[in-house]
Amino acid sequence: MSSSAASTPGGAGLSPAARAGTRQNRVRTLTDRFATRFVTASGISIIAAILAILFVIAGVAWPLVLPARARALPAVVLPAGTQPLAVRVDEYREEAFVATSAGLLLVPLKGGAPSAADLPALDGATVTSARSVTGGLALGLSDGRVLPVTTAVDVTYPGGKRLLVPRVTAADPLVADPAGRPVKTFALAETPDGPLLAAAVGPREVSLDTVTETTSLIGGTTREESRQSLALGSEGDASALAVDDRGQDVFAGTTAGKVVRFDRTDASAPGLAESVPVNGDGAAVTLLGFLNGDRTLVVGDAAGRVSTWQVVKDDSGRRHLARMHDFAPHGAAVTGFSPSRRDKGFVTTDASGRTMVRYGTTGKTLLDLPGAGAAITGVTFAPKADGIAAVDAGGKLLQWDVRNPHPEVSWRTLFGKVWYEGYQKPEYVWQSTGATDDFEAKLSLTPLIYGTLKGTFYSLLVAVPLALMGALYTAQFMHPDLKALLKPTIEIMAALPSVVLGFIGGLWLAPTLERTAPGVLLMPLVIPFLTFAAIAAWTALPASWRRVIPHGYELVLLVPVVLAGGALAIWIGSGVESAALGGDYRTWLVSALGLSYDQRNSLVVGIAMGFAVIPIIFTVAEDSLASVPQGLSAGSLALGATRWQTALRVVLPTASPGIFSAVMIGFGRAVGETMIVLMATGNTPIMNSSLFSGFRAMSANIAVELPEAPEGGTLFRVLFLAALLLFGMTFVVNTAAELVRLRLRSKYRTFE
Repeated sequence: MSSSAASTPGGAGLSPAARAGTRQNRVRTLTDRFATRFVTASGISIIAAILAILFVIAGVAWPLVLPARARALPAVVLPAGTQPLAVRVDEYREEAFVATSAGLLLVPLKGGAPSAADLPALDGATVTSARSVTGGLALGLSDGRVLPVTTAVDVTYPGGKRLLVPRVTAADPLVADPAGRPVKTFALAETPDGPLLAAAVGPREVSLDTVTETTSLIGGTTREESRQSLALGSEGDASALAVDDRGQDVFAGTTAGKVVRFDRTDASAPGLAESVPVNGDGAAVTLLGFLNGDRTLVVGDAAGRVSTWQVVKDDSGRRHLARMHDFAPHGAAVTGFSPSRRDKGFVTTDASGRTMVRYGTTGKTLLDLPGAGAAITGVTFAPKADGIAAVDAGGKLLQWDVRNPHPEVSWRTLFGKVWYEGYQKPEYVWQSTGATDDFEAKLSLTPLIYGTLKGTFYSLLVAVPLALMGALYTAQFMHPDLKALLKPTIEIMAALPSVVLGFIGGLWLAPTLERTAPGVLLMPLVIPFLTFAAIAAWTALPASWRRVIPHGYELVLLVPVVLAGGALAIWIGSGVESAALGGDYRTWLVSALGLSYDQRNSLVVGIAMGFAVIPIIFTVAEDSLASVPQGLSAGSLALGATRWQTALRVVLPTASPGIFSAVMIGFGRAVGETMIVLMATGNTPIMNSSLFSGFRAMSANIAVELPEAPEGGTLFRVLFLAALLLFGMTFVVNTAAELVRLRLRSKYRTFE
């Protein structure tokens, strides 16, 4: 009966104690299930959150790798008989200004009939050549003059309706050839001293016309014009010209395939500086032009080749023309060129109607737009770099809508050496912003990766020996009472905010180290020597004297020894500086080693960030060492091994998986550190292994530049790419560390 009653549902027939036990088991089971599912859900939520962050970062950076796109818009047919020479559009891409042989044509791009602009300054002359200049167009006339024309669009709102009104203003013409011969090839630049006109007036002669305007204090303006002649000699006939906006150099492309540079450093006596062959086959130079900023010269020839050049200085200080990039060639002679007014992009066209979009910094051709077969006679990049307009010999105005938000980004510009404007050779450079509109963005992540690894290396160089040796001593030799006091104290160090450590490192530690650097560098030698000397003296004392200090409390005696060693090292360092380093170690570093001492440098970061990393490595390593089974240590001691032999040959190998994990956790902490490296370094993105120079880490760079980066811009997305690299770096290191840890655990499992 009792057996049957005990098996009834609900526990009928059970004693009260048995029923209470059954309820407790049910509650315990439900609690275990809830806890299991809660912990599992929490873990999945954490993983999902991390993956979500990863996908958000990757999603922001992803547009950097998307290619440029272009969409052809309906062509505009110009009036019959029009001979277009050049074109320019307004920033809204609603009005085009087309230079023709008869003058200037105003062409509405959104519908409407073209109309001729009123240019009385033509005075009956026809237009023989034209090119785009700052603010408008310049027209070369059949009577030897060059007419600068400013083009603009005024926006008005009559009756609340938006209306664009094109405006054309002609300046005073410049005389290119007093003999009145037609101007076929010319270049015009607005220099600080005034307009500078270069024109080919003879087969091998270039005329320079300089206009200097002086305004007196009472408001009067005087205009002084001077003319100089430059001879090409045997270099060939002038086929293309270019003048930079500083008026420092005049370039002439010749029919012999050479670029001739005239140096105007002394404006009163310009001279032939050099003649450089562009290509080996002698194809005539058909085009010369400058990118935004007038630093990089674009050269096109009759064979369709396009290259970029810049004037650089060699080691002796001599200026010379150097080739930077060769671009994908055209299939016909290069006929048109237009730079972007926002970046280092440009567009080139050829005699077959083909149009290509390129970027000067990367050396890449971004778009290849086929033409209708007629030669392109003029092309322009829209002011916002979002469109292209071109006119061809068939009397059509062609248009493309361009989508190319990040042309300055490529794998080479992000991770390779790039030859930037003003540099003597290709280099790794991070300089995201500048003071001028024509600034060339330099977005190499290599200096940031290098700086991240450099700061991590020096911090671990300080932290790992101290933390591991301290953990080994604490776990194996320290008295339990002293350990109970010391270990929590070190763990509390991890709670110090990194901003506080960075503040202390930048404002106190950096100037202190600058005064005592030789002594600080001697501490790793002096302190161990003094410590071993103190240990030797301690062991020489009678045993009765040594028993005064309980076993495991010897550390208390070593603290003053270490402090005295630090003071002694600083004193010795001061003497060494005075006797051997000429009294100033910084001057000696520069003269003897070629190294400069920056106050906020890698040494400061190594100490400050090492202080932040020590508690993490110490805690994990000490727990691993303390977790080694006591039987292993007891067996080793029973077999006659000393305590040091047991610690180094038995305990340390057994705890090696945990110790390795501790070092890797410290590595991850150092890699991701932001505030210490931000405040304790000069944040200079240079690639220098010197202990006395600063650096810029990826994390600090993100913190510094992200608040000011325009959302959706190239810099904004590159910073997210840096965050993605930082995420990937820590993931790879942690994965490799886990694999090594498992291998070490498998190897030393026999000891457990």
